[in-house]
Amino acid sequence: MIYSGMTENNDTSGHNQSRRRVLKALAGIPVLGVLGIQIFRKTAWEKEHNQQQQIIKELGLEDLMESVRPVVPSNGDLIRIGLIGCGNRGPQLAAALGFIEKDQFEKKLRTGELDAQVKEGNLNVAITGICDVFDRHREKGVTIAKHDIFTGGDIARKYPVKAYKNYHDLLADPEIDAVIIATPDHHHATMTIDAIQAGKHVYCEKSLIHREHEVYETYRTLRESPLVFQQGHQYKQNSVYQQAKEIINRGLLGKITHVETSSNRNSPEGAWIRHLDKNGNPKPGDENSIDWKQWLGNAPDVPFSIRRYYSWARYSEYDTGLYGQLFSHEYDAVNQLLDIGIPATVSATGGQYHYKEFGDIPDVLHTSFEYPEKNLTLTYSANLNSSRFRPRTLYGSDASMTFGASLAVTPDGSSERYATLLKSGAVSTENPMIEIYPGATKASVVDAVSSPSTRYYAARGLTSTNINGRHWDVTHLHLKEWIDCIRNGGTPSSGKEKAFVEGITLAMADISFREGCRTVWDSANRKIIRM
Repeated sequence: MIYSGMTENNDTSGHNQSRRRVLKALAGIPVLGVLGIQIFRKTAWEKEHNQQQQIIKELGLEDLMESVRPVVPSNGDLIRIGLIGCGNRGPQLAAALGFIEKDQFEKKLRTGELDAQVKEGNLNVAITGICDVFDRHREKGVTIAKHDIFTGGDIARKYPVKAYKNYHDLLADPEIDAVIIATPDHHHATMTIDAIQAGKHVYCEKSLIHREHEVYETYRTLRESPLVFQQGHQYKQNSVYQQAKEIINRGLLGKITHVETSSNRNSPEGAWIRHLDKNGNPKPGDENSIDWKQWLGNAPDVPFSIRRYYSWARYSEYDTGLYGQLFSHEYDAVNQLLDIGIPATVSATGGQYHYKEFGDIPDVLHTSFEYPEKNLTLTYSANLNSSRFRPRTLYGSDASMTFGASLAVTPDGSSERYATLLKSGAVSTENPMIEIYPGATKASVVDAVSSPSTRYYAARGLTSTNINGRHWDVTHLHLKEWIDCIRNGGTPSSGKEKAFVEGITLAMADISFREGCRTVWDSANRKIIRM
């Protein structure tokens, strides 16, 4: 069995206990260059170490550690950013830029969560505009923008922040160079188009689209503009992604014909029922403090509802539910690795079986995405009434690979490539032959998280990673990529092309479920057909 990890001490009591210590983690440094393994000096451990080194050489993994790119500091003129939407995700994005309320900053600093960002993550940006339709969130955003973690507020004092209720006013501000959009999904396409037309670079949270027609309109606008667009899919910044990509490129899995993805959560908060506080009382907000008409945007006109305002992801008028909120991340992780693109056909089944009184999105969902030209099927299975963990898995003819916050490769019993290793007992189908646990020394950061949603995202590799011994927020790295492209040119990893193919894929799935049909992609005419 081959591992990426380091022993914590030289205690030789008990073969199994010591072996488990060897498995423990490597801070983002992959499988075994030096293998990251400290084998005990005497006895059978030396023999096992020699055997492992032989396997590493046979698999061609001596230089796999080089697949992890180092984080290079950002340099260039200051960029002024406007933040549109400061409810839940907005403050997280601000923190990833380096702006956070002072008391929260001191708390996170004590946990070591911001060490790398404080020391090496200054992006040289200022948040000069905050927009939100809710007075309370707008005021909170201004407070956040006034304290940067690098200078203790000096940046904010040099570049004062302005508050806006209407995003059009923010877009008209000549002292804003780029915008981050963190609003409910039904606003994303319209705001992205308006921002590009106003001359602003755009970072937009997933999912970019809500309905099919928005995909074409948004893509047309992005394609015709030289401005930089990045969608909020941060998994490619995780060191595990980089190692997984290298493993695939080296053919260690064989021919991949099936990809299995899933989402399992089991709490009201995890199912986006968020309008009540911990005591069961409605959260703050009313028609006097929330611009309800602007919040609705192009959605159907309905009376003010605090339930809809906070739990908007439960309603098809504002979101695609499991597809836009969770599958979009699963699809992106797979598409970044395999470049699968738009499926030929999509078929979806499921229903609203548990949270029937909240909105109309399904809480059980099963979807098949067929790629006959690639001899590949992608399946997605989701359940909001069970938290049993199911990892993303690539099934190959020689090995399978699970990947998220960690990575494991297990040989297939019928593999020709690993037949000799399997026969000799050097590797086994019972256990992974390659395991990577980046950042295990920082596990307390994940364990301390109380939000079920954040724990879910952490397990999927969407919150943090460890690169060369430093703990990084992957959202920070994704924003950094966008900002570096604004300054220096280049194509972001989640740019307009990736956003288009994802948008079509999600639309095909959403239509299939809502309309009870099978959807087909007409590549010649670039449109979705219902069958």
